[in-house]
Amino acid sequence: MKHGSRGSLVLLLLAAALLLRPWESWDGWWADDPPASATVLVTRVVDGDTVEVRLEGAEEDVRYIGVDTPETVKPDEPVQCFGPQASAFNHRLVEGRRVRLVFGEERRDVYGRLLAYVYLGKRFVNAELLRRGLARTLTIPPNDRFAEGFKRLEIAAARAGRGLWGSC
Repeated sequence: MKHGSRGSLVLLLLAAALLLRPWESWDGWWADDPPASATVLVTRVVDGDTVEVRLEGAEEDVRYIGVDTPETVKPDEPVQCFGPQASAFNHRLVEGRRVRLVFGEERRDVYGRLLAYVYLGKRFVNAELLRRGLARTLTIPPNDRFAEGFKRLEIAAARAGRGLWGSC
């Protein structure tokens, strides 16, 4: 066997091992520590996927990357199925707490909100919303770093009928 073939075989075996491993039990798939991050205080939870934080002395709105929870506060739109539950969970989890924001490649959305992956200690909040069936995936490049893992969490929640998948 040629040297290049062995390398390809090893990569193939590693990829297969990763794909066959259940995402919900693999606690480290998001653990890389990107350089652009900040630890902040969550001053207010807006809804299931948006918070206000104190960052460098200023209030900033932060939209969670890769997830979309049902609407509860969007003007001229009715409250959507399972929106109050997603919002309540986000309140209980992060309001008044210090979280670490890891910013996406694109830092702000069209509304001027910061875009971030949110961590409470070792808990990956974006992933937790998907795992519990409180959100759907929303992939908007270039902020698609965890899109594949997020999709797997969404599919697992839907198959299990968790959260909005069992109610809406």
